[in-house]
Amino acid sequence: MKKYPKSTPFFLDMEDEFAAAENARYVLLPVPYDGTSTFVKGADRGPQAIIEASDSLELYDVVYGVEAYTAGIHTDSPVAENARTPDEMVEAVYARTSHWMAQGKCVGLLGGEHSVSEGAIRAALEKYPDLTVLQIDAHADLRDEYHGSPHNHACVMRRAQTLGARVVQVGIRSVAEEERHNIVDDNIYYAHQIAGQDPRWMESVCTRLTPHVYLTIDLDGFDPSVLPATGTPLPGGLGWYEVTALLDRLFRQKNVVAFDVVELCPQPENVVSDVLAASLVYKVITLNEFYNKL
Repeated sequence: MKKYPKSTPFFLDMEDEFAAAENARYVLLPVPYDGTSTFVKGADRGPQAIIEASDSLELYDVVYGVEAYTAGIHTDSPVAENARTPDEMVEAVYARTSHWMAQGKCVGLLGGEHSVSEGAIRAALEKYPDLTVLQIDAHADLRDEYHGSPHNHACVMRRAQTLGARVVQVGIRSVAEEERHNIVDDNIYYAHQIAGQDPRWMESVCTRLTPHVYLTIDLDGFDPSVLPATGTPLPGGLGWYEVTALLDRLFRQKNVVAFDVVELCPQPENVVSDVLAASLVYKVITLNEFYNKL
């Protein structure tokens, strides 16, 4: 079978038939937007870095014994490349996500800064009114507005709340005084509280979730010793096996209807973070395929 040339911006190195939209169960939306970030810039280069790094991945998962790509993974054209404002970006992501969800696809966003999640969460909520957003992140992102915009990356989980979603937060280790009143104490799992603890905290997380879940993973949820290439790195984060163990429980028990992986700021001299992000995207798809087939 003919394969896409290396220069073609599709996720994974696989045969054409599995990347075609009509055959795909999954659609990935690159969102190269970095309009409101306030520390290290470069998240707009994250989607392409993830796609390029995915070329290094083997298609067989040694943990679950499946080749999830055979379910079909279509990489759509980039969203909101020409957005002049955060509002325009949100609307563009919402429209594209709604389009694919209406066709029964599981949509995954490749960010981009974390504000790109808002439009996709809105689209998912319209289809699944009982939606919970499970957030893996270093930051609470619960400000009502930041730098004059309610669509700033520091406000994205507050927007999810105001849209009507329950938000469950994991790995948080940075909270501003002004957003404390928006925290739901039963729905937040601070990094310092879960570090080194009995993994039963993961079961507690799952009890806080409704049947339909939107999964958002800000890569600064990982410790910077694991993933340094992100816009706002903070010490004390999660490790690979902590995150994947939580995801295993999530997919075993709930229906993940859409997801995103955001805030990769590539470092050209070190592709480790790019490979982790690409591996994480494929692991999410693998888990969904494995537990849907049981």
